[in-house]
Amino acid sequence: METTSRVAARGASGPSSASDVGEGATARLGSVEQRTMDGYLSATFPWYGLDEAFTGRRWLTGVGTAADGTVEHGSTGHGDEPSYKFETTPEKQRFAVVVTVASRPVRRSADGTGVLEATSVSSAAWLAGSGLLSCTWPSRMERSLREEWLDQQTGLAWELADALDGSGWSTLSLPVDGVSTPFHYRESEYGWVLAGAAQGGVHLGAYGRGLSAYGLGFCRVPDIARYAG
Repeated sequence: METTSRVAARGASGPSSASDVGEGATARLGSVEQRTMDGYLSATFPWYGLDEAFTGRRWLTGVGTAADGTVEHGSTGHGDEPSYKFETTPEKQRFAVVVTVASRPVRRSADGTGVLEATSVSSAAWLAGSGLLSCTWPSRMERSLREEWLDQQTGLAWELADALDGSGWSTLSLPVDGVSTPFHYRESEYGWVLAGAAQGGVHLGAYGRGLSAYGLGFCRVPDIARYAG
């Protein structure tokens, strides 16, 4: 999936769609960097997060865009913001990040010279897997070796995402907008990853650590302001 990441400011959020965000919500987010919000507001697909059963802190990671600036995916965070510092003990972090990926068919690239692959549940699985790796630092590994480790694990994550029906995944049913939905699920020593589909023309991925995936539920995010601060 040919996208470029755009890192969001801390304490922001994604709306269910641009049309769902009114002037009141925008006013309440006056302190949020406008260019960060523009990506979420311009998306033509609904954003997803954990449902009301989760009562902890909510925050935003960032959006991914195609070469022409079209928003392709983004993520909403729940719980602790993962730390990338070597000194942080990964086992003490408790978070779940929900990745929303727009369902796209095969289409021409912005410059008209080629085509972009269709997005799929595998796209969501790949983004979730790479997201978990990006906030993982093996505690017994020197800094100088992490890049090599990360390259190896990223390649493995891509292979796993491309084989969702393989032995590397199990099946887990979780509610999405109140409807029981099957997900592909995988655990590792660094956390868990899952991927599935939702209504509204999107694919869902999620990754986390310290919070059990078995008790989660997903729903559309109705208001960007709930992820602020």
